[in-house]
Amino acid sequence: METWTIQKLLNWMTDYFTTNEIDEPRLSAEMILSYALDLKRIELYMHFNRAVDKPTLDKLHQLIKRAAASEPIAYLVGRKEFYSLEIKVNSDCLIPRPETELLVERAIEFLRKRPAPRYACDLCTGSGCIATAVAKGVDDIKIIATDICDAALSVAAENVAHHNLTGNIHLLCGDLFDPVIEGLDQTRFDLIISNPPYISTAEMAGLGKNVKDYEPHKALHAGEEGLDIYKRIIEQANDHLKDDGALMLEIGYKQAAGVTELLENTNAFKKITVEKDPHGNDRIVTAIK
Repeated sequence: METWTIQKLLNWMTDYFTTNEIDEPRLSAEMILSYALDLKRIELYMHFNRAVDKPTLDKLHQLIKRAAASEPIAYLVGRKEFYSLEIKVNSDCLIPRPETELLVERAIEFLRKRPAPRYACDLCTGSGCIATAVAKGVDDIKIIATDICDAALSVAAENVAHHNLTGNIHLLCGDLFDPVIEGLDQTRFDLIISNPPYISTAEMAGLGKNVKDYEPHKALHAGEEGLDIYKRIIEQANDHLKDDGALMLEIGYKQAAGVTELLENTNAFKKITVEKDPHGNDRIVTAIK
């Protein structure tokens, strides 16, 4: 019987994923192999010549088959790196994207300039990746993170606990600002931040199989133009922001004009800016009260 070493498996999986057009084939191979062997990715290279036993090969066979069928690697291994943090994920929540790291970066920059104690609200928190990354990057911060999905909040709770942030992040189940209660919770924030559902009906039909067939549609789709959730956030944001506070939203690449118009129509914001991501797509809208 052929002996499969870590090096041989890693090379074969990389070639196989390349042929099957799996995103980031080498990284995907490393993630699956390290998961199956219960090793860190760097440890794969420290044990290149280690033979892999048959039970692990059988486990790998199933994982590789599912990956080739476009099941997201992050769901297969149960985690995704985001802003240099390990974030737990499953099919109840969206997989964090690298583009969203720009939103976190701008949030941290803004909050660090605000007087302590600082208060933020993360709407549609999902896995809690944004709240977790912001809380890690800002001292003396309290964040309320809300989501309408109980199952997603369970994942967020694990991420908050894993990163020792239970004293900084308060998770609430409900629709946008609804679970934030006057007199019980902080209701005025230095920053409101959100990566809400923003995929239009037309765009939903064109999503890749790895997204359309596996990630939760409720966390993706936001009406005919993809603006439904933005409208509701923007309508309420002024009532929940401190003076000179900011609303920061991740947007789809076609939505800058629509979201900017919604913000302008409130007459609540003195400065509205749009920032592009590293790929040159409109990505972040910031509005200062």
